[in-house]
Amino acid sequence: MKVGIIGAGITGVTTAYFLSKKNINVNIIESRRYPAMATSYANGGQLSASNSEAWNSWHNVKTGFKSIINANHSSVIINPIPTISKLSWLYKFVTNIRNSDKITFDICKMAIKSIILYDEIAKNESLEFDKLDKGIIHLYESKKHTLNAEYINKIYNKAGLKRFRITHEELYKIEPALKNKKLDSIFFTPSDKTGDIHKFCNSLINKLVKNNKVKILIRNIDDLNECIDSYDYLVVCGGVYSPSLAKSVGDKLPIYPVKGYSITINNPGENTPFVSLLDDHNKIVTSRLGINRLRVAGFAEFNGYNLDIIQKRIRPLIKWSMNMFPKINTKDIKPWAGLRPMTPNMLPIVKQSKSNKKIWYNTGHGHLGWTLSAFTAELITEKMTKSS
Repeated sequence: MKVGIIGAGITGVTTAYFLSKKNINVNIIESRRYPAMATSYANGGQLSASNSEAWNSWHNVKTGFKSIINANHSSVIINPIPTISKLSWLYKFVTNIRNSDKITFDICKMAIKSIILYDEIAKNESLEFDKLDKGIIHLYESKKHTLNAEYINKIYNKAGLKRFRITHEELYKIEPALKNKKLDSIFFTPSDKTGDIHKFCNSLINKLVKNNKVKILIRNIDDLNECIDSYDYLVVCGGVYSPSLAKSVGDKLPIYPVKGYSITINNPGENTPFVSLLDDHNKIVTSRLGINRLRVAGFAEFNGYNLDIIQKRIRPLIKWSMNMFPKINTKDIKPWAGLRPMTPNMLPIVKQSKSNKKIWYNTGHGHLGWTLSAFTAELITEKMTKSS
């Protein structure tokens, strides 16, 4: 069997890995010169089952629409210019609010399995990607957020995730950089991890190429019909560009590009965190990537395929970092923006095309692309090999 994978981000690379383990001949088709140069370049860095809560909520809808009037202090930002794709996506998003508990449960189950798979891949392939097994700390500033966290925790527990509330004294022992911070509540997930997604992708793909398991073809594909005859199967792992590829063969994928921002603070100095954080109120996450890099990421911006790095989004990330860690060194900061391929029900699309049985889709992982891709890569490999 010969399989072509479109996209060399985290989803494409992990899919190539699991297919190659079945001794399948794999080509990765990528338009950029190097793997993981788009959304898999500088994300929040978290492998986080504890971030499985569905975004489908009236709170997020209200936050988004309030941003139309004032986006300066909003974690969800909606460009008010209407488009058919945006309005259609938002309508489907709202209709899935009633399913949010089940969505959260399903995502959490997938995430737990996926993180175990990443551990196995890292061990078996001896990959270096600044992985830290220190867990993730969730910070809640208000009683309202604490009550929601306790409710979500019940869903997490049913899904098999061990996330529990800790005291301030326990917080200071786990992460001394937060000493003297006062919050309404703190939750901790020891099994979650962090790592550099860009390093992971390149480390893994280099091994696969070196061992003659996979070939990379630098080529831009706008129409799946251009290359379908060259393969037994095509797997579309094109992130936010998957819908346009699917459209070329008559399929529709409900994916909208939701922009996120990050800053990488180089040499952040002392009294800065090594344990990963998630500030629930501000929707900001941190990850320590090696000794000398701190990644801080956040925001959900609905602005089409716009990839501009808007300073009004970057400055709040810097300000948050300085407020949380007053002694942090912010002399060397690298900003970034990427587009998350988000479905309105938050669940990734892992299926065979209805229009052409040679085409498969593994896409739409949203803000959990790093977390969920190992799981969906193994899943689509099982589905493809059973159907062939």
